[in-house]
Amino acid sequence: MKLELRGITKRFGALTANDHIDLAVEPGEIHCLLGENGAGKSTLMNVLYGLYQADEGDILLDDEVQHFSGPGDAMAAGIGMVHQHFMLIPVFTVAENVMLGNEQTKFGGRLDLAAARKRVREISDRFGFDVDPDAIVEELPVGVQQRVEIIKALSRDARVLVFDEPTAVLTPQETDELMNTMRQLKSQGTSIVFITHKLREVREVADRITVIRLGKVVGEASPTATNEELASLMVGRAVELTVQKDAPNVRTNSLVVEGLTVTDRVGTVLVDEASFEVRGGEILAIAGVQGNGQTELTEAIIGLQDHVRGSIRLDGQELIGRSVRDILDAGVGFVPEDRSVDGLVKEFTIAENLMLDRSHGAPFVSAGTVRRGALDAFAREKITEFDIRTQGPSQAAGRLSGGNQQKVVLARELSRDLSLFVAAQPTRGVDVGSIEFIHKRLIDTRDAGVPVIVISTELDEVAALADRILVMYRGQVVGIVPGNTSRERLGLMMAGMSETAATEEASA
Repeated sequence: MKLELRGITKRFGALTANDHIDLAVEPGEIHCLLGENGAGKSTLMNVLYGLYQADEGDILLDDEVQHFSGPGDAMAAGIGMVHQHFMLIPVFTVAENVMLGNEQTKFGGRLDLAAARKRVREISDRFGFDVDPDAIVEELPVGVQQRVEIIKALSRDARVLVFDEPTAVLTPQETDELMNTMRQLKSQGTSIVFITHKLREVREVADRITVIRLGKVVGEASPTATNEELASLMVGRAVELTVQKDAPNVRTNSLVVEGLTVTDRVGTVLVDEASFEVRGGEILAIAGVQGNGQTELTEAIIGLQDHVRGSIRLDGQELIGRSVRDILDAGVGFVPEDRSVDGLVKEFTIAENLMLDRSHGAPFVSAGTVRRGALDAFAREKITEFDIRTQGPSQAAGRLSGGNQQKVVLARELSRDLSLFVAAQPTRGVDVGSIEFIHKRLIDTRDAGVPVIVISTELDEVAALADRILVMYRGQVVGIVPGNTSRERLGLMMAGMSETAATEEASA
Protein backbone atom coordinates (compact mmCIF):
# COMPACT_ATOMS: atom_id res chain seq x y z
CA MET A 1 0.00 0.00 0.00
CA LYS A 2 1.30 3.45 -0.89
CA LEU A 3 0.99 6.13 1.78
CA GLU A 4 1.13 9.82 0.95
CA LEU A 5 0.84 12.88 3.17
CA ARG A 6 0.26 16.18 1.38
CA GLY A 7 0.68 19.53 3.11
CA ILE A 8 -0.15 18.22 6.59
CA THR A 9 -0.36 21.09 9.07
CA LYS A 10 -1.21 20.73 12.74
CA ARG A 11 -1.39 23.63 15.18
CA PHE A 12 -1.78 23.73 18.94
CA GLY A 13 -2.76 27.32 19.65
CA ALA A 14 0.11 29.54 18.53
CA LEU A 15 2.45 26.53 18.11
CA THR A 16 2.68 24.97 14.64
CA ALA A 17 3.82 21.39 15.31
CA ASN A 18 3.60 20.31 11.64
CA ASP A 19 4.03 22.90 8.91
CA HIS A 20 2.85 21.75 5.44
CA ILE A 21 4.62 18.40 5.55
CA ASP A 22 4.81 16.22 2.45
CA LEU A 23 5.78 12.55 2.79
CA ALA A 24 5.43 9.54 0.47
CA VAL A 25 6.03 5.92 1.49
CA GLU A 26 6.06 3.31 -1.26
CA PRO A 27 4.77 -0.28 -0.86
CA GLY A 28 7.43 -2.50 0.69
CA GLU A 29 9.59 0.47 1.74
CA ILE A 30 11.12 1.34 5.10
CA HIS A 31 10.91 5.12 5.24
CA CYS A 32 12.63 6.72 8.20
CA LEU A 33 11.32 9.91 9.74
CA LEU A 34 14.40 11.38 11.42
CA GLY A 35 14.42 14.35 13.75
CA GLU A 36 15.10 15.57 17.24
CA ASN A 37 12.61 15.14 20.06
CA GLY A 38 10.07 17.92 19.61
CA ALA A 39 10.64 18.18 15.86
CA GLY A 40 7.05 17.11 15.15
CA LYS A 41 7.54 13.45 14.15
CA SER A 42 5.15 11.88 16.63
CA THR A 43 2.54 14.59 16.08
CA LEU A 44 2.60 13.82 12.36
CA MET A 45 2.11 10.10 12.99
CA ASN A 46 -0.70 10.79 15.46
CA VAL A 47 -2.43 12.72 12.67
CA LEU A 48 -1.93 9.73 10.38
CA TYR A 49 -3.31 7.36 13.02
CA GLY A 50 -6.41 9.46 13.63
CA LEU A 51 -5.46 10.55 17.16
CA TYR A 52 -5.21 14.16 15.96
CA GLN A 53 -7.10 15.92 13.18
CA ALA A 54 -4.98 17.93 10.72
CA ASP A 55 -5.78 21.62 10.33
CA GLU A 56 -4.70 21.45 6.68
CA GLY A 57 -3.61 18.79 4.21
CA ASP A 58 -4.62 15.31 3.07
CA ILE A 59 -3.80 11.66 3.83
CA LEU A 60 -3.86 9.35 0.80
CA LEU A 61 -3.72 5.56 0.62
CA ASP A 62 -3.21 4.18 -2.89
CA ASP A 63 -4.05 7.66 -4.23
CA GLU A 64 -7.41 7.86 -2.42
CA VAL A 65 -7.97 10.66 0.12
CA GLN A 66 -8.80 9.35 3.60
CA HIS A 67 -10.74 10.93 6.47
CA PHE A 68 -9.93 9.43 9.89
CA SER A 69 -12.02 10.52 12.87
CA GLY A 70 -10.12 8.18 15.18
CA PRO A 71 -7.68 5.24 15.35
CA GLY A 72 -10.48 2.82 14.49
CA ASP A 73 -10.84 4.41 11.06
CA ALA A 74 -7.07 4.30 10.50
CA MET A 75 -6.88 0.63 11.49
CA ALA A 76 -9.82 -0.22 9.25
CA ALA A 77 -7.97 1.45 6.35
CA GLY A 78 -4.90 -0.73 6.96
CA ILE A 79 -2.70 1.45 9.19
CA GLY A 80 -1.14 -0.01 12.33
CA MET A 81 1.02 1.65 14.96
CA VAL A 82 3.61 0.23 17.36
CA HIS A 83 3.91 2.84 20.10
CA GLN A 84 7.06 3.65 22.08
CA HIS A 85 5.13 2.87 25.26
CA PHE A 86 3.28 -0.37 24.62
CA MET A 87 -0.52 -0.27 24.54
CA LEU A 88 -0.93 -3.67 26.18
CA ILE A 89 -2.81 -4.89 29.28
CA PRO A 90 -0.07 -6.52 31.42
CA VAL A 91 -2.33 -9.08 33.17
CA PHE A 92 -3.97 -10.28 29.92
CA THR A 93 -2.60 -13.08 27.77
CA VAL A 94 -1.11 -12.43 24.36
CA ALA A 95 -4.29 -13.69 22.65
CA GLU A 96 -6.52 -11.51 24.85
CA ASN A 97 -4.42 -8.42 24.05
CA VAL A 98 -4.46 -9.17 20.34
CA MET A 99 -8.25 -9.48 20.20
CA LEU A 100 -8.85 -6.44 22.45
CA GLY A 101 -10.89 -3.86 20.53
CA ASN A 102 -11.52 -6.33 17.72
CA GLU A 103 -13.34 -9.05 19.63
CA GLN A 104 -14.77 -12.04 17.80
CA THR A 105 -17.64 -13.97 19.33
CA LYS A 106 -19.10 -17.38 18.76
CA PHE A 107 -22.51 -18.93 19.42
CA GLY A 108 -23.98 -17.60 22.65
CA GLY A 109 -22.06 -14.32 22.47
CA ARG A 110 -18.94 -15.70 24.14
CA LEU A 111 -15.50 -14.44 23.11
CA ASP A 112 -13.82 -16.69 20.57
CA LEU A 113 -10.40 -16.98 22.22
CA ALA A 114 -9.57 -20.03 20.13
CA ALA A 115 -9.74 -17.90 16.97
CA ALA A 116 -7.47 -15.28 18.59
CA ARG A 117 -4.95 -17.96 19.60
CA LYS A 118 -4.96 -19.34 16.08
CA ARG A 119 -4.37 -15.88 14.61
CA VAL A 120 -1.44 -15.29 16.97
CA ARG A 121 0.14 -18.62 16.02
CA GLU A 122 -0.31 -17.94 12.29
CA ILE A 123 1.41 -14.55 12.42
CA SER A 124 4.05 -15.74 14.89
CA ASP A 125 4.97 -18.70 12.67
CA ARG A 126 4.98 -16.54 9.55
CA PHE A 127 7.58 -14.17 10.98
CA GLY A 128 9.41 -16.52 13.33
CA PHE A 129 8.33 -14.60 16.42
CA ASP A 130 8.00 -17.64 18.71
CA VAL A 131 5.23 -16.04 20.80
CA ASP A 132 2.98 -18.20 22.99
CA PRO A 133 -0.64 -16.97 22.65
CA ASP A 134 -1.39 -18.04 26.25
CA ALA A 135 1.59 -16.26 27.86
CA ILE A 136 0.80 -13.45 30.32
CA VAL A 137 2.15 -10.22 28.82
CA GLU A 138 3.76 -8.86 32.01
CA GLU A 139 5.82 -12.04 32.30
CA LEU A 140 7.35 -11.61 28.83
CA PRO A 141 10.66 -9.86 28.08
CA VAL A 142 10.29 -6.35 26.68
CA GLY A 143 11.39 -7.41 23.19
CA VAL A 144 8.71 -10.11 23.07
CA GLN A 145 6.10 -7.61 24.29
CA GLN A 146 6.98 -5.49 21.31
CA ARG A 147 6.40 -8.47 19.01
CA VAL A 148 2.94 -8.78 20.59
CA GLU A 149 2.29 -5.16 19.56
CA ILE A 150 3.35 -6.02 16.01
CA ILE A 151 1.18 -9.15 15.97
CA LYS A 152 -1.76 -7.07 17.21
CA ALA A 153 -1.34 -4.64 14.30
CA LEU A 154 -0.84 -7.40 11.71
CA SER A 155 -3.88 -9.31 12.99
CA ARG A 156 -5.97 -6.41 11.71
CA ASP A 157 -4.38 -6.67 8.26
CA ALA A 158 -2.20 -3.57 8.62
CA ARG A 159 -0.43 -2.79 5.35
CA VAL A 160 1.24 0.36 6.66
CA LEU A 161 3.05 0.00 9.99
CA VAL A 162 4.29 2.96 12.01
CA PHE A 163 7.07 2.31 14.54
CA ASP A 164 7.36 5.24 16.97
CA GLU A 165 10.83 5.26 18.62
CA PRO A 166 10.60 1.45 18.86
CA THR A 167 14.08 0.75 20.27
CA ALA A 168 13.86 2.99 23.35
CA VAL A 169 13.26 0.04 25.71
CA LEU A 170 15.24 -2.68 23.91
CA THR A 171 18.65 -4.26 24.43
CA PRO A 172 21.04 -4.16 21.44
CA GLN A 173 20.19 -7.78 20.60
CA GLU A 174 16.45 -7.06 20.75
CA THR A 175 17.06 -4.02 18.54
CA ASP A 176 18.80 -6.23 15.97
CA GLU A 177 15.86 -8.67 16.09
CA LEU A 178 13.45 -5.78 15.50
CA MET A 179 15.47 -4.65 12.48
CA ASN A 180 15.25 -8.18 11.05
CA THR A 181 11.49 -8.17 11.66
CA MET A 182 11.15 -4.88 9.80
CA ARG A 183 13.07 -6.31 6.85
CA GLN A 184 10.76 -9.36 6.83
CA LEU A 185 7.68 -7.14 6.86
CA LYS A 186 9.14 -5.10 4.03
CA SER A 187 9.84 -8.23 1.96
CA GLN A 188 6.15 -9.17 2.22
CA GLY A 189 5.01 -5.78 0.95
CA THR A 190 4.31 -3.94 4.20
CA SER A 191 5.07 -0.22 4.10
CA ILE A 192 6.93 0.94 7.22
CA VAL A 193 7.35 4.38 8.73
CA PHE A 194 10.20 4.27 11.24
CA ILE A 195 10.37 7.24 13.65
CA THR A 196 13.67 7.68 15.46
CA HIS A 197 16.45 10.05 16.45
CA LYS A 198 19.15 7.34 16.52
CA LEU A 199 21.49 7.74 13.56
CA ARG A 200 22.98 4.25 13.64
CA GLU A 201 19.58 2.58 13.35
CA VAL A 202 18.52 4.87 10.52
CA ARG A 203 21.54 4.01 8.41
CA GLU A 204 21.14 0.29 9.14
CA VAL A 205 17.54 -0.27 8.07
CA ALA A 206 16.10 2.67 6.10
CA ASP A 207 15.50 2.71 2.35
CA ARG A 208 14.84 6.47 2.41
CA ILE A 209 15.19 9.13 5.07
CA THR A 210 13.11 12.27 5.53
CA VAL A 211 14.48 14.77 8.06
CA ILE A 212 12.14 17.02 10.06
CA ARG A 213 13.30 20.06 12.00
CA LEU A 214 11.00 22.39 13.94
CA GLY A 215 7.92 20.94 12.28
CA LYS A 216 9.14 21.24 8.70
CA VAL A 217 10.71 18.84 6.22
CA VAL A 218 14.25 20.14 5.75
CA GLY A 219 15.48 17.49 3.35
CA GLU A 220 15.81 13.88 2.30
CA ALA A 221 18.91 11.78 2.79
CA SER A 222 20.28 8.44 1.71
CA PRO A 223 21.14 5.67 4.21
CA THR A 224 24.69 5.95 2.87
CA ALA A 225 24.97 9.47 4.38
CA THR A 226 27.39 9.80 7.27
CA ASN A 227 26.27 10.37 10.85
CA GLU A 228 27.75 13.88 10.62
CA GLU A 229 25.71 14.67 7.50
CA LEU A 230 22.48 13.41 9.09
CA ALA A 231 23.17 15.27 12.34
CA SER A 232 23.84 18.46 10.40
CA LEU A 233 20.45 18.15 8.68
CA MET A 234 18.72 17.54 12.00
CA VAL A 235 20.30 20.50 13.78
CA GLY A 236 21.03 22.92 10.95
CA ARG A 237 24.77 23.20 11.56
CA ALA A 238 27.89 21.05 11.74
CA VAL A 239 28.04 18.93 14.90
CA GLU A 240 30.99 17.17 16.55
CA LEU A 241 29.65 13.70 17.38
CA THR A 242 32.85 12.25 18.88
CA VAL A 243 33.44 12.86 22.57
CA GLN A 244 37.02 14.02 23.14
CA LYS A 245 38.51 12.83 26.43
CA ASP A 246 41.87 11.82 27.88
CA ALA A 247 42.52 8.79 30.07
CA PRO A 248 41.07 9.31 33.58
CA ASN A 249 43.25 10.81 36.30
CA VAL A 250 41.77 8.90 39.22
CA ARG A 251 41.84 10.57 42.66
CA THR A 252 41.35 9.24 46.19
CA ASN A 253 37.95 10.85 46.86
CA SER A 254 35.10 8.46 46.16
CA LEU A 255 31.53 7.30 46.57
CA VAL A 256 31.32 3.78 48.02
CA VAL A 257 28.02 1.88 47.85
CA GLU A 258 27.79 -1.43 49.75
CA GLY A 259 24.87 -3.87 49.93
CA LEU A 260 22.35 -1.24 48.87
CA THR A 261 18.80 -2.57 48.85
CA VAL A 262 15.77 -0.47 47.96
CA THR A 263 12.18 -1.69 48.39
CA ASP A 264 8.80 -0.14 47.67
CA ARG A 265 5.97 0.36 50.16
CA VAL A 266 4.86 -3.26 50.00
CA GLY A 267 8.36 -4.73 50.24
CA THR A 268 9.06 -5.48 46.57
CA VAL A 269 12.82 -5.36 46.02
CA LEU A 270 13.74 -2.71 43.43
CA VAL A 271 17.52 -2.63 44.01
CA ASP A 272 19.06 -5.84 45.30
CA GLU A 273 22.34 -5.70 47.28
CA ALA A 274 24.12 -3.31 44.90
CA SER A 275 27.80 -2.64 45.63
CA PHE A 276 30.23 -0.44 43.69
CA GLU A 277 32.68 2.44 43.96
CA VAL A 278 33.10 5.63 41.91
CA ARG A 279 36.38 7.48 42.29
CA GLY A 280 37.16 11.10 41.69
CA GLY A 281 38.23 11.78 38.13
CA GLU A 282 36.22 8.99 36.49
CA ILE A 283 32.79 8.50 34.97
CA LEU A 284 30.88 5.37 35.98
CA ALA A 285 28.02 4.83 33.54
CA ILE A 286 25.06 2.74 34.68
CA ALA A 287 23.56 0.87 31.72
CA GLY A 288 20.44 -1.23 31.43
CA VAL A 289 17.03 -1.36 29.83
CA GLN A 290 14.81 1.20 31.51
CA GLY A 291 12.97 -0.11 34.56
CA ASN A 292 15.71 -2.34 35.98
CA GLY A 293 16.40 -0.36 39.16
CA GLN A 294 18.54 2.49 37.82
CA THR A 295 16.03 5.17 38.82
CA GLU A 296 15.63 3.83 42.36
CA LEU A 297 19.41 3.50 42.76
CA THR A 298 20.04 7.14 41.90
CA GLU A 299 17.12 8.30 44.04
CA ALA A 300 18.57 6.36 47.00
CA ILE A 301 21.89 8.18 46.60
CA ILE A 302 20.15 11.59 46.63
CA GLY A 303 17.89 10.63 49.58
CA LEU A 304 14.61 10.35 47.68
CA GLN A 305 13.87 6.72 48.59
CA ASP A 306 12.30 5.85 51.95
CA HIS A 307 12.96 2.12 52.26
CA VAL A 308 16.73 1.73 51.99
CA ARG A 309 19.23 -0.67 53.58
CA GLY A 310 23.00 -0.88 53.21
CA SER A 311 25.57 1.89 53.03
CA ILE A 312 26.27 4.90 50.79
CA ARG A 313 29.45 6.71 51.86
CA LEU A 314 30.71 9.88 50.21
CA ASP A 315 34.31 10.61 51.20
CA GLY A 316 33.75 8.43 54.26
CA GLN A 317 30.51 10.13 55.35
CA GLU A 318 27.31 8.04 55.43
CA LEU A 319 24.46 9.48 53.31
CA ILE A 320 21.69 7.03 54.21
CA GLY A 321 19.37 8.59 56.77
CA ARG A 322 20.23 12.15 55.81
CA SER A 323 17.74 14.53 54.23
CA VAL A 324 17.86 15.56 50.59
CA ARG A 325 18.86 19.07 51.72
CA ASP A 326 21.79 17.67 53.75
CA ILE A 327 22.93 15.54 50.81
CA LEU A 328 22.81 18.48 48.40
CA ASP A 329 24.68 20.63 50.92
CA ALA A 330 27.32 17.87 51.14
CA GLY A 331 28.17 18.68 47.53
CA VAL A 332 26.04 16.24 45.56
CA GLY A 333 24.86 17.58 42.20
CA PHE A 334 21.86 15.82 40.69
CA VAL A 335 20.29 15.96 37.23
CA PRO A 336 16.98 14.02 37.43
CA GLU A 337 15.80 11.88 34.53
CA ASP A 338 12.63 13.95 34.04
CA ARG A 339 13.54 17.63 34.12
CA SER A 340 9.89 18.68 33.67
CA VAL A 341 8.77 16.91 36.85
CA ASP A 342 11.83 16.99 39.10
CA GLY A 343 14.38 19.36 37.59
CA LEU A 344 12.59 22.66 37.03
CA VAL A 345 9.67 24.77 38.14
CA LYS A 346 8.45 25.78 34.70
CA GLU A 347 6.48 28.77 35.95
CA PHE A 348 9.60 30.19 37.65
CA THR A 349 12.07 32.33 35.74
CA ILE A 350 15.44 31.05 34.63
CA ALA A 351 17.08 33.05 37.42
CA GLU A 352 14.73 31.57 40.05
CA ASN A 353 15.40 28.04 38.81
CA LEU A 354 19.14 28.66 39.04
CA MET A 355 18.89 29.34 42.78
CA LEU A 356 16.59 26.45 43.74
CA ASP A 357 19.37 24.50 45.52
CA ARG A 358 20.52 27.61 47.35
CA SER A 359 17.33 29.42 48.27
CA HIS A 360 18.01 29.21 52.03
CA GLY A 361 21.06 31.45 52.36
CA ALA A 362 24.06 33.12 50.76
CA PRO A 363 24.80 34.24 48.14
CA PHE A 364 21.24 34.78 46.91
CA VAL A 365 19.22 35.18 50.12
CA SER A 366 19.95 37.51 53.02
CA ALA A 367 17.70 37.88 56.08
CA GLY A 368 14.96 36.02 54.23
CA THR A 369 15.05 38.35 51.24
CA VAL A 370 16.22 37.44 47.74
CA ARG A 371 19.15 39.57 46.60
CA ARG A 372 17.78 40.23 43.13
CA GLY A 373 20.86 42.01 41.85
CA ALA A 374 23.22 39.18 42.78
CA LEU A 375 20.82 36.59 41.37
CA ASP A 376 20.38 38.49 38.10
CA ALA A 377 24.15 38.88 37.64
CA PHE A 378 24.70 35.17 38.39
CA ALA A 379 21.94 34.16 35.95
CA ARG A 380 23.39 36.29 33.14
CA GLU A 381 26.81 34.76 33.71
CA LYS A 382 25.45 31.20 33.53
CA ILE A 383 23.29 31.97 30.49
CA THR A 384 26.48 32.95 28.68
CA GLU A 385 28.64 30.14 30.08
CA PHE A 386 26.11 27.39 29.28
CA ASP A 387 24.91 28.93 26.01
CA ILE A 388 21.27 29.02 27.13
CA ARG A 389 19.23 30.44 24.24
CA THR A 390 16.82 32.80 25.97
CA GLN A 391 15.43 36.31 25.99
CA GLY A 392 16.96 36.86 29.43
CA PRO A 393 17.02 35.75 33.10
CA SER A 394 13.38 36.75 33.64
CA GLN A 395 12.00 34.40 30.96
CA ALA A 396 9.93 31.50 32.32
CA ALA A 397 11.88 28.23 32.15
CA GLY A 398 8.86 26.46 30.68
CA ARG A 399 9.10 28.60 27.54
CA LEU A 400 12.57 27.29 26.67
CA SER A 401 13.28 24.37 24.32
CA GLY A 402 14.07 20.99 25.89
CA GLY A 403 17.79 21.38 25.32
CA ASN A 404 17.87 24.82 26.92
CA GLN A 405 15.81 23.63 29.89
CA GLN A 406 18.38 20.88 30.44
CA LYS A 407 21.18 23.45 30.27
CA VAL A 408 19.46 25.42 33.06
CA VAL A 409 19.43 22.29 35.25
CA LEU A 410 23.10 21.60 34.45
CA ALA A 411 24.09 25.23 35.07
CA ARG A 412 22.46 25.14 38.51
CA GLU A 413 23.98 21.81 39.54
CA LEU A 414 27.47 22.46 38.17
CA SER A 415 27.76 25.92 39.68
CA ARG A 416 28.41 24.60 43.19
CA ASP A 417 31.47 23.01 44.76
CA LEU A 418 30.78 19.33 44.06
CA SER A 419 31.85 16.15 45.83
CA LEU A 420 29.74 13.97 43.50
CA PHE A 421 27.77 14.53 40.31
CA VAL A 422 24.88 12.24 39.33
CA ALA A 423 23.26 12.74 35.92
CA ALA A 424 20.25 10.57 35.03
CA GLN A 425 19.41 10.46 31.30
CA PRO A 426 21.31 13.76 30.83
CA THR A 427 20.49 14.11 27.12
CA ARG A 428 16.94 12.74 26.97
CA GLY A 429 14.79 14.90 24.72
CA VAL A 430 17.75 17.09 23.81
CA ASP A 431 18.88 18.10 20.33
CA VAL A 432 22.16 16.85 18.88
CA GLY A 433 23.83 20.23 19.29
CA SER A 434 22.97 20.40 23.00
CA ILE A 435 24.11 16.79 23.45
CA GLU A 436 27.54 17.84 22.19
CA PHE A 437 27.65 20.61 24.81
CA ILE A 438 26.33 18.45 27.70
CA HIS A 439 28.85 15.68 27.02
CA LYS A 440 31.70 18.20 27.14
CA ARG A 441 30.52 19.53 30.51
CA LEU A 442 30.34 16.01 31.93
CA ILE A 443 33.91 15.33 30.81
CA ASP A 444 35.04 18.68 32.25
CA THR A 445 33.46 17.76 35.60
CA ARG A 446 35.22 14.39 35.60
CA ASP A 447 38.54 16.05 34.71
CA ALA A 448 38.10 18.44 37.65
CA GLY A 449 38.39 15.41 39.95
CA VAL A 450 34.70 14.90 40.77
CA PRO A 451 33.26 11.36 40.83
CA VAL A 452 30.60 11.28 38.09
CA ILE A 453 27.73 8.82 37.67
CA VAL A 454 25.84 8.86 34.36
CA ILE A 455 22.67 6.78 34.00
CA SER A 456 21.66 6.30 30.38
CA THR A 457 19.64 3.91 28.25
CA GLU A 458 21.54 5.17 25.18
CA LEU A 459 24.42 2.75 24.63
CA ASP A 460 26.20 5.13 22.27
CA GLU A 461 26.23 7.71 25.06
CA VAL A 462 27.44 5.15 27.60
CA ALA A 463 30.28 4.08 25.30
CA ALA A 464 31.27 7.68 24.57
CA LEU A 465 31.42 8.86 28.19
CA ALA A 466 32.19 5.90 30.45
CA ASP A 467 35.51 4.98 31.98
CA ARG A 468 33.73 2.00 33.54
CA ILE A 469 30.21 0.63 32.95
CA LEU A 470 27.96 -0.91 35.60
CA VAL A 471 25.18 -3.04 34.07
CA MET A 472 21.88 -3.57 35.92
CA TYR A 473 19.22 -6.21 35.37
CA ARG A 474 16.12 -6.60 37.55
CA GLY A 475 17.63 -4.53 40.31
CA GLN A 476 20.92 -6.40 40.50
CA VAL A 477 24.42 -5.41 39.44
CA VAL A 478 25.27 -7.92 36.71
CA GLY A 479 28.84 -6.70 36.45
CA ILE A 480 31.20 -3.74 36.06
CA VAL A 481 33.20 -3.65 32.83
CA PRO A 482 35.61 -1.27 31.05
CA GLY A 483 34.22 1.65 29.08
CA ASN A 484 35.32 0.14 25.75
CA THR A 485 33.29 -3.07 26.21
CA SER A 486 31.51 -4.16 23.02
CA ARG A 487 27.82 -3.44 22.41
CA GLU A 488 27.19 -7.16 22.00
CA ARG A 489 28.65 -8.03 25.39
CA LEU A 490 26.82 -5.16 27.08
CA GLY A 491 23.57 -6.23 25.43
CA LEU A 492 23.89 -9.78 26.74
CA MET A 493 24.52 -8.44 30.25
CA MET A 494 21.54 -6.09 29.95
CA ALA A 495 19.43 -9.17 29.22
CA GLY A 496 20.61 -10.76 32.49
CA MET A 497 23.59 -12.84 31.37
CA SER A 498 26.50 -12.85 33.81
CA GLU A 499 29.66 -10.91 32.94
CA THR A 500 31.63 -14.15 32.42
CA ALA A 501 28.97 -15.83 30.30
CA ALA A 502 28.47 -12.66 28.24
CA THR A 503 32.20 -12.47 27.56
CA GLU A 504 32.28 -16.09 26.39
CA GLU A 505 29.14 -15.69 24.26
CA ALA A 506 30.37 -12.45 22.64
CA SER A 507 33.73 -13.97 21.75
CA ALA A 508 32.29 -17.27 20.45
